[in-house]
Amino acid sequence: MSLENKNALLSQARASGNGAHSPALAADTISIPGLRAAIHGRVIAPGDADYDAARTLHVGGFDHRPAAIVRVADAADVAHVVSLARETGTELAIRSGGHSSAGHSMSDGGLVIDLADMRALEIDVEGRTAWAETGLTAGEYTMAVGAHGLATGFGDTASVGIGGITLGGGVGYLVRKYGLTIDSLLAAEIVTADGQLLRVDAESHPDLFWALRGGGGNFGVVTRFQYRLHEVGEVVGGMLILPATPDILRRFVAEADAAPEELSAIINVMVAPPMPFVPAEYHGQLITMALMAYAGDAEAGQRAFAPFRALATPIVDMIRPMRYPELFPPEEGDFHPMAAGRTMFIDALEQREAEVIFDHLHNASAMMSVTQIRVLGGAMARVPADATAFAHRDRRIMAHVAALYMNPEDAPQQDAWADAFAAALRQGSTGAYVNFLGDEGEARVREAYPGATWDRLVSVKRRYDPTNLFRRNQNIPPATNGSGA
Repeated sequence: MSLENKNALLSQARASGNGAHSPALAADTISIPGLRAAIHGRVIAPGDADYDAARTLHVGGFDHRPAAIVRVADAADVAHVVSLARETGTELAIRSGGHSSAGHSMSDGGLVIDLADMRALEIDVEGRTAWAETGLTAGEYTMAVGAHGLATGFGDTASVGIGGITLGGGVGYLVRKYGLTIDSLLAAEIVTADGQLLRVDAESHPDLFWALRGGGGNFGVVTRFQYRLHEVGEVVGGMLILPATPDILRRFVAEADAAPEELSAIINVMVAPPMPFVPAEYHGQLITMALMAYAGDAEAGQRAFAPFRALATPIVDMIRPMRYPELFPPEEGDFHPMAAGRTMFIDALEQREAEVIFDHLHNASAMMSVTQIRVLGGAMARVPADATAFAHRDRRIMAHVAALYMNPEDAPQQDAWADAFAAALRQGSTGAYVNFLGDEGEARVREAYPGATWDRLVSVKRRYDPTNLFRRNQNIPPATNGSGA
């Protein structure tokens, strides 16, 4: 359906009562029966059998109780709920996959737009593009396009919604070969704060298109993305587990940095859980667990892994030729630990940094503590820093430290551990990856968008969301009097 037809239907819905704002819905309180009558999708409210499941987030520790969770069916539903929230002054949260580390994809007392039922996918195999609704997960999208030997790079987790990961940047298995997710983004359809549905791309609303590529959910509700598809059929990849020492970690990162751009690596230093494929003598011991992918010729891929295998005798070696979607296995959905996490960029991982990592992991008290290292560069670094709202193009390494725990009373202790760890690892101006930020305050959001990037984002915010309706996020407030305040 064309954008013009969608907007016509949207206008018709507003005027006809199928999506119109009845007196009950325009009042100071939300009428649940009125809301149910007004939209095509589902409304889940307190007292409904699936309410508790619907408000559960991937990260535990949040007990938000929204007035209603609206499982929207189409853009008209989205526009209706956006307008309702604006007219009633109700807090609005947007949920794609529910993986927000700060719990921003759920509201306490407000409205939630849940995109989970918007899952349409149109694949143009010959044109190497795809239009995807933002209720799809990264795994679902990857499996569908992978059937054609094609891929768009997302992260490393199947259950993540494509909406959040795309808007924040997207750092995954193809980052060195094809760049961030936003580097494959061609266009988007978005409902803005005034209830309008816009198509944005390099020619139409280019300022908004620039902001959507890394600026998070500050500017509206994206209902569809158009992505470029890359030919990625079989890769060489999987899991490689080595012993964990500061020297092995340092050399592993150096090899990943020097590797061909076809190879991307996500390196986790963590205590080995009792996984059946890990020898029992390593259970409970620190390991270097790398998830890796070589997107290129299989023979060249095997040669590219040789330096990593030479660092130490592998504990587990599951590197093999595979279809790219196999890197996104299904996940257990009923485990929701709390997390104290800190994200940063660093420019080198030498012996000092490696020893800092091991010192803090040895002194951790959480049920699981992990340091994750993503080696960047390649295609991501060749995009100019001002081409998108993701400004950290020249950073070599993204580091994330995290403690997972189950008891809410442990939060202060684990937050203190994460803070101390991050401070010790810091190298000058750390920056931040917005998709990994917790609830850490405006200063940290500004670190995600340094200098001129912040000022430009603030100006775009003022134009498209002057009242800050979309504030339940890593928020960029609208400009005041032309300033970035």
